[in-house]
Amino acid sequence: MRSIVSLTLTWLAACTSAAPPSSTPTTASAAPAPTAPPSSTPTTASAAPAPTAPPIDVVAVDSLIRRVVAGKRLVGLSVGVMQDGKVVLSRGYGFRSLDPDLPVTPTTMFGIGSVTKQFTCSSALLLEQDGKLSMNDPVAKHVPAASRAKDISLLQLGQHVSGYRDYYPLDFVVREMTNPEPTDTVIARYATLPLDFEPGSRWSYSNTNFLILGKAIENASGQTVGAFMQQRIFTPLGMTRTAFDRIPGDSNTAKGYTSYALARPTYARPEGQGWIGAAGAIWSTPTDLLAWDLALIDGKVLSPASYAKLTTPRLLTDGRETTYGCGLGVQRTGETLIYSHGGGIAGIVTQNIVIPATRSAIVTLANADFAATGEITSALVAMLSPHADLPTIAGPSALDAARTFLNQVEKGKVDRSTLGDDFNALLTDEHLARDRASLAANGAISDVVVRNRVERGGMEVAIVEYMVGKTPARSAMYRTPDGKIQQFLINRR
Repeated sequence: MRSIVSLTLTWLAACTSAAPPSSTPTTASAAPAPTAPPSSTPTTASAAPAPTAPPIDVVAVDSLIRRVVAGKRLVGLSVGVMQDGKVVLSRGYGFRSLDPDLPVTPTTMFGIGSVTKQFTCSSALLLEQDGKLSMNDPVAKHVPAASRAKDISLLQLGQHVSGYRDYYPLDFVVREMTNPEPTDTVIARYATLPLDFEPGSRWSYSNTNFLILGKAIENASGQTVGAFMQQRIFTPLGMTRTAFDRIPGDSNTAKGYTSYALARPTYARPEGQGWIGAAGAIWSTPTDLLAWDLALIDGKVLSPASYAKLTTPRLLTDGRETTYGCGLGVQRTGETLIYSHGGGIAGIVTQNIVIPATRSAIVTLANADFAATGEITSALVAMLSPHADLPTIAGPSALDAARTFLNQVEKGKVDRSTLGDDFNALLTDEHLARDRASLAANGAISDVVVRNRVERGGMEVAIVEYMVGKTPARSAMYRTPDGKIQQFLINRR
């Protein structure tokens, strides 16, 4: 909902190796799809397999998450990580409620905000497969009173290229949204305004699009959007802790919190009933969302043609390509294809990131609108991305090698048989003694994490981050295929 743009930009800044072309919208929740995908775009999960990433160190990831939660003073956070189709981490941190204090558990439900949009687009695509609607239908077929309703298709709604004014562009709940309102009234109020631009000529995020698309789903299915999703998606996939709208009386549900001027978090008054609907009303858990992610990329939800519409970026009328399919962001970090979407409703921010090549995914759900989890997601994306061009390194993993070396430096004695000749010559006993004293003055080394691994000069270069007492530090560890460390310089970050 409201915070999709800021969430996406934060994540992109942390994760992408280069900025997108200037002609490309830079919001992560962006990228509509033409009816036929480019030949380079995978259309099903059965595309050619890519090299897998090495198993992640769950202990190190858990340590990183705890540090972020404490350092950023988050209220509560629920994190799920899938690697190679298996859930390797599903944990709650902090509190789902501050009055009274109640902990986040793996089954605590959070509002997922605009992550809902991929479910809404998938629901419409399922109905298209059923022959009950077409994504090329004009809006006029379902909401005839909308502006330029004959000139805008359902697919353009899901791709955010319609021109309809967004009813929820700010990062707080405005006065009119605090009161319940029939969704039809919200549609009538905003979808009848003059368009912000000519349909198909620009990409502009608009929640209004998805309320209209939800109306089309209801017209075609004869059910509410929530009932349709429950029948066709949640129940078949075993998503038992997922619902359209908050479950009344469920005590294991996160309360949303906000903070002004760095003050203590306070309860965030939620949007009134009827305002967010098909644009962001789903509540779920990381484990359920990971089940959805896996089913989607494994081809168990949509046909190949429908999956292509969901995941192919939209071409604008001037030939520019967005970074958004239908309710789903489409990005590349280097050569890695990533699907992602963030979300935000009152007091809650979320992120769902999928890496199809390694059948991996990351879900973060936080019940504070000031929560910034980019440090967590960027580290995990690097760990879960395929490493096709890395040389094979003998001996321990990069993380184990880094931990061992740092531990040896702390003690002032290293195993010189593990070092390359030039690095061994550089790291004299006098040099090592200075390093040990400097580290000791700052504190113990902790929270060692490998952020990324790349190739240079036939070597593996591991980007290692850690804490020295309270000082953040970073090293680039170079290793040759024989496993010897050719460089490990300790610097602040």
